[in-house]
Amino acid sequence: MNDIVRANAAGTSAGTGSVADPVADIALLLEGTYPYVRGGVSSWVHQIITGLPEIKFAVIFIGGERKMYGPAQYQFPPNVTHVETHYLLNQDKPLKPNARKGDRRAFSEMDELHAHMRQSSTMPVEKMTKAFSRLGSAGGISHEDFLYSEASWDYITRQYRERCTEPSFVAYFWAIRAMHAPLFVLADIAAGLPPVRAVHAISTGYAGLLGAMIRLRRNIPFVLTEHGIYTKERKIDLAQATWIQDHNDDVCNTLHDEMGYIRGLWIRFYEQIGRMAYAQASPIVSLYEGNRLRQIADGAAAEKTLVITNGIDLQRYRVAFEKRGEKIPPVLGLIGRVVPIKDIKTFIRTLRMLVNERPDAEGWIAGPEDEDPSYVNECKELAASLGLQDHVKFMGFQNVLEILPQLGLMVLTSISEALPLVVLEAFASGVPCIATDVGSCRELIEGNSEEDRALGAAGSVVFIADPEGTAKAALELLNDTARWHAAQQAGFERVKRYYDDKLMFSSYRNLYVKALDSVPDAAKPVKVA
Repeated sequence: MNDIVRANAAGTSAGTGSVADPVADIALLLEGTYPYVRGGVSSWVHQIITGLPEIKFAVIFIGGERKMYGPAQYQFPPNVTHVETHYLLNQDKPLKPNARKGDRRAFSEMDELHAHMRQSSTMPVEKMTKAFSRLGSAGGISHEDFLYSEASWDYITRQYRERCTEPSFVAYFWAIRAMHAPLFVLADIAAGLPPVRAVHAISTGYAGLLGAMIRLRRNIPFVLTEHGIYTKERKIDLAQATWIQDHNDDVCNTLHDEMGYIRGLWIRFYEQIGRMAYAQASPIVSLYEGNRLRQIADGAAAEKTLVITNGIDLQRYRVAFEKRGEKIPPVLGLIGRVVPIKDIKTFIRTLRMLVNERPDAEGWIAGPEDEDPSYVNECKELAASLGLQDHVKFMGFQNVLEILPQLGLMVLTSISEALPLVVLEAFASGVPCIATDVGSCRELIEGNSEEDRALGAAGSVVFIADPEGTAKAALELLNDTARWHAAQQAGFERVKRYYDDKLMFSSYRNLYVKALDSVPDAAKPVKVA
């Protein structure tokens, strides 16, 4: 782990645990997003912090490796009073191998916890409290015991013999190590976090598990918001992951039941840590009804779930709307990270088909290109191979307020979304949208209720990975002025009526007030006998 700490407003460094007064009201637990990576989730986090200036926030960032992240992309507002940065895969002081027996009682307790997980049964709170309060310390399983003890070796080899169906022991052994090593980093973060009144994780995964650990250790409120469904997105990533070697190459890169054991083991791991987060969090927030139902299907208690939609500052985008010219620009914009989940290649293929009918058409790809450089190169090579050098522009990160007035259509070809802010931004700027039928895109474009649907369609919904259908939808809007203006009006009215950020701020203000009012008078770490 590498822990970089910015002193809080009172001049106290993180990790001391000696501050009587909280360093913040809410600690935001952020995995791979704000403040180091731009994107919809990071924009939302910054929006929440700036929109609730009366709340003091601590920012706890969790990343993979330090080299994956550059400098901070956002300037912290004054109400950010504490910041920590942690890397799950970095070791400042690598542990040296040393022979040790290990605590077999602690491994036995872990075995019981794993048994509950495999049965997808409710995990007893006292067992979870005991496991996570002791993790990484004396009386539990220390990091050294996990890596080098006889008890750990015996446990792993027994699990391999009893449960593993096909890979070599070496593959199984290193998979188990890779899965569990970050948990000790999380345990250190939970133990060293200075006093806060509540925590708010913006995903399940490692951030959500950290929230569960803090909840169990300190008995303070834990709020969870999911933009996308973390476990679903990890399944997509893992199905395509080439670093996992399946025993049968024919089933690699699929999501069906015949995938290899190690790939399935990783998927089950993320499912289970998601269930742990759901078990400890309250409330559990999603951005739209479809994701709320998915959370329940994945193990969240229905009575703890609620929907709070995204919102935007309408006044901020009025300038973009007023800059629009009278003509409809034959420009398709894709604003987002250049990564596989955004399916940039389908956007490029869409342009190839569109240009055949509209030689004046252009496609602008405006978003960060540093997350997956190999994929960026593949996309640029595809554009060149299709003869689109003069029609597709890779623009990198841009100010959306400058880009939006120049677009005729906003296009999302993503294979997974939640409630994309960029669609709301486009609507507020007078740009109709074409989007794949993922997340809340259909209800954003077509409406969510009878009253909402009466406003009309603000664009078109298309199939995933369908460049022909996407190009056809673009042509129908670009070539029909009346239809385009009707879509523009529908989108503008929809965002004004249902997605004003004042509604979102009010909802989160009430949520935080309720959480903070429930904080025990003396919230202290839970003591486990």
